[in-house]
Amino acid sequence: MNSVRLVMAREPIPAGPKMFLAGPTPDRSTPVPSWRPEALTLITAQWTGPEPLTVLTPESRDGIRAERYEHQVNWETDARAASDAILFWIPRDMRTMPGMTTNVEFGLDVGSGRAVLGCPPDCPNPERNRYLIYVARRHGAPVHETLTDTVAEALALVAAAATPAAR
Repeated sequence: MNSVRLVMAREPIPAGPKMFLAGPTPDRSTPVPSWRPEALTLITAQWTGPEPLTVLTPESRDGIRAERYEHQVNWETDARAASDAILFWIPRDMRTMPGMTTNVEFGLDVGSGRAVLGCPPDCPNPERNRYLIYVARRHGAPVHETLTDTVAEALALVAAAATPAAR
């Protein structure tokens, strides 16, 4: 049976196939629903690999934040580096989820061959994703407009990394 397990911020990162969910995280000062539960539902529905898939999220379990900022940043950096695919979903809203850190992370990861960019054209500030889309295409990273397609592409990267020819 195929399964998906969720590992949240600062929890141990297990071996096996992994995907990191990069993108804006809701802030307590401007609370809005996270996009990550929907992504996890899509991933769980689409994952067909022979072993469990670990989905890594920078969101904290039960909202318990890192004791120190660098603990969070270090975990996120390690989690992205350990992942077979880094799914960037950027429903840009400059008021509630500006994603400034996401911009930097995308710049660090776009040339890795593991980044998949998703930018919904109907988000509040799609014009603020234009540069990321350009950079992704310039580096040959896949770009999608729906979360479903972004998830499917990221899962294809995970599956390709698990094949013997990819090792």
